[in-house]
Amino acid sequence: MTTHFDQVNDRHNSGSLKWDFMEQKLGLHEDGLLPMWVSDYDFKAPPAVLEALNTRIEHGIFGYAERNNEYYQAIISWYKTRHNITLPQSWITTVHGVLPGLSIVIQMLTNIGDGVVMQTPGYGSFRKITELNDRHIIENPLLENNGYYTMDLDHLESCFSAGAKVMILCNPHNPVGRAWSEGEMLAVAELCKKYNVWLLNDEIWGDLTMPNHCYFSALSLPNELQQQLVVATAASKTFGLSSMRISNFMIPNEALRSQFTRRLDSHGMDVYNSMAMCAATTAYQTSAQWLDELKSYLQSNIEYLDTFIATQLPMLKLQQPEAGYLAWVDCRQLGLDDKQLEKQMVSAGIVPSMGIAFGEDGKGFIRLNLGCPRSTLIEACQRMKQALS
Repeated sequence: MTTHFDQVNDRHNSGSLKWDFMEQKLGLHEDGLLPMWVSDYDFKAPPAVLEALNTRIEHGIFGYAERNNEYYQAIISWYKTRHNITLPQSWITTVHGVLPGLSIVIQMLTNIGDGVVMQTPGYGSFRKITELNDRHIIENPLLENNGYYTMDLDHLESCFSAGAKVMILCNPHNPVGRAWSEGEMLAVAELCKKYNVWLLNDEIWGDLTMPNHCYFSALSLPNELQQQLVVATAASKTFGLSSMRISNFMIPNEALRSQFTRRLDSHGMDVYNSMAMCAATTAYQTSAQWLDELKSYLQSNIEYLDTFIATQLPMLKLQQPEAGYLAWVDCRQLGLDDKQLEKQMVSAGIVPSMGIAFGEDGKGFIRLNLGCPRSTLIEACQRMKQALS
């Protein structure tokens, strides 16, 4: 059955990082290449959001704007209805993107030279913002068993006992696609409490947890485990609003929350984008059914790739992601190094994210963005078969 997600939208010449900047960012000439790298999808935002933005544009005045009660209540209602979480409005702080917010929190909670734990393979920008702030990454490698990843809690405890001050946790995880269970989240939070480590939980992928899996937010942890917790969220990945830079940091600890908002003020980050607030508010208020349809479409894309690999490229291995639209594909049986693997993929016209970009544990892997119309995915699969046959 054809759906609106099957529509192919031409994103060339729209300032798209994913489509227009492969040459500048990757050194690749863009003609004919299918970009499967940057983690944004190729679907239009929900119709209700587009309508609200058009109405806002027609108003024609874009002076200084502030979050109103409608903005807060949209977030609170979303968490209650979608995740059964009662979220106090006082916990919600707002910042111009998850990474800027995490960077500021790292500056607040650590000193130059301190260690910050991240799980690997892991999102490279966590490493970037840590090291550019003159802190160092302490790697906590995930355990992989036949393509399925779990946490190495014994190793994590050794990281904490060695003096780490902060842990950045991606839940659900980019790039391996795990939606961490309640038991896993409890275990991490209890270790953080034991060793006085702050847990920075990036939950930007939470609303894209696939239908047959559960998203356990750190906001559902017991109260006694929330006092050293910061949860970063946004509507951006969920509703295709990544360039509308607005994110919410949920901070239960009152003292840290006060310090965080003061730090934002010190950087002049106390004025908010009216279009971004309009889009996020409307998305949370109106687009739950649209999101369910999107997740169903993404799940079918995942299943298509899984079947294609199993039948056409059995030398590869895919563990279906539990959340998100990023496929973490094990190519190690090909016996190629990462440069050879990348060269073969690009020569066939497909641009993945190379696993090595997510740390040494990503050697021999690629990450493919499945947030695209089915026809695009079919073309990408055929090109991948051509590249590897």
